[in-house]
Amino acid sequence: MTLEHSIMAVLAIIGGLAVLVLCAGLLIALLVYVTSREDVNCVFDRDPAARTTFEVMTCYPGLHARVVHRVSHALWKSGFKWPARFLSHLARSVTGIEIHPGATIGRRFFIDHGMGVVIGETAEVGDDVTLYHGVTLGGTSWKEGKRHPTLGNGVVVGAGAKVLGPILVGDNAKIGSNAVVVKDVPVGATAVGVPARILDEARKAAGFNPYGIGNDQNDPFAKAIHGLLGHSMVVDQRLELILAHLEKLGINVDDDRATADKFDPRHLNKIVD
Repeated sequence: MTLEHSIMAVLAIIGGLAVLVLCAGLLIALLVYVTSREDVNCVFDRDPAARTTFEVMTCYPGLHARVVHRVSHALWKSGFKWPARFLSHLARSVTGIEIHPGATIGRRFFIDHGMGVVIGETAEVGDDVTLYHGVTLGGTSWKEGKRHPTLGNGVVVGAGAKVLGPILVGDNAKIGSNAVVVKDVPVGATAVGVPARILDEARKAAGFNPYGIGNDQNDPFAKAIHGLLGHSMVVDQRLELILAHLEKLGINVDDDRATADKFDPRHLNKIVD
């Protein structure tokens, strides 16, 4: 390779880098123009890993997907269906997040991590909603019309959760990770499990709960098991009285006592907790 060819190759590389920098600058300018300040601020409110505004605007796919959806949704509402769908398709390729342009998204919407999130056409999402990776707001019918869920304000949906069908998730409700929700969730309640069940609505933890789970889950299944174990302790006490009377009558009950001693409800209570 001659010196002239080497110089040309270096200039080509420099030119390519300049074009990349220019494109990145234009992309950042577009993000600054389209993104509202509250979209960025809500990231800082809900993700302690966020450090700077520049980092949030360039490294958070959830924010990028939200910005693109704002444009594609406007196209969809204006009747430009194919451009809206194609723009949504491009956003999914880049971010790993699929938001149908027909979906309605509220303010301060935050998708953390983001990969694998799917939001269907007729889904409605309120303000201050948080979704984690792998969440699906999907439909359960092939019929036209309302087929996807409606999420109220302040809802948190944990990683991998599936919220399916035209159901209503009330304000400030929480969906636990990997839950499958197919029925309405009351305001302020927490739903966990497959299929999802509603935890005790009397325990409503205030504030933001990452992944939709608080420290005190107040699981009704655990409460039921504790109740059964408590009842078994009462039965054991009654059996002990019966064995004591049998011993007074001269009947050998050593084998029965040995069998009863193997059951430890206190240990089982700790396991359930």
